[in-house]
Amino acid sequence: MSHSAMLEGKVVLISGAGPGLGRSLALRSAAAGARVILAARTESRLVALADEVKENGGTAACIPTDLTDAASVAALAEQAISTFGRVDTLVQNANAQPPQIGVLEADMDDVRQGLEINLLSALNLVRELAPELERNEGSVVMINSMVLRNQLPGFGSYRVMKSGLLALARSLSVELGPRGVRVNSVAPGYIWAESVKNFFAWQAKKRGVDPSVVYAEVAADTDLRRLPEPDDIANAVVFLASDLARAITGQCLDVNCGHTHH
Repeated sequence: MSHSAMLEGKVVLISGAGPGLGRSLALRSAAAGARVILAARTESRLVALADEVKENGGTAACIPTDLTDAASVAALAEQAISTFGRVDTLVQNANAQPPQIGVLEADMDDVRQGLEINLLSALNLVRELAPELERNEGSVVMINSMVLRNQLPGFGSYRVMKSGLLALARSLSVELGPRGVRVNSVAPGYIWAESVKNFFAWQAKKRGVDPSVVYAEVAADTDLRRLPEPDDIANAVVFLASDLARAITGQCLDVNCGHTHH
């Protein structure tokens, strides 16, 4: 099966669609033959991304959604199914990273908000889509994080949220597996895109060095001596959503150029 046909005939719903990884998820899914449904809060970003998908020969629809609001999530599921007549895969990409401080010092409101976006929104959306995914013997792919594996300070709250998301994916695999639905996770490391580039530039400016120095130092801790790009993560998601992965469920695939081993 060629890459261009891996998702032929399938409809992929991407929550948290937008710039960076969300953009790659949409473009790579469409390039693999899927019709894509884009969901996030900011309609202008959705429209711009949908236009880009269409310019590249794909098919896309936008559904502005507040993923922390139960009624909005229910409406998303209903509209997503009616848009193309089916949903085969949910890619849960909605993400919010709390301030980088220790978990003991974290503001509880920040923790609650992060849990709403990073964990509970995923559960709510899978609940709403479960009958449709069962009907189509579909799949769910949760976007997680390398924070599961590393010991970086200041990521305590985020690590709790993403660990919860991993446990949720595994629990859903157990519950939905007998109904023919596969649930997997992809855990990227640093993704070489705008936010990481800006972060490295900020670090470099503080130290009085070129950003390439910061990149080289971080990349030196990976086996491949480089950082993954958004398409690298999206390609792994496309694989897990495809029939090539029909015997894979309950797994977490690390895509970080060997930054951590699992």
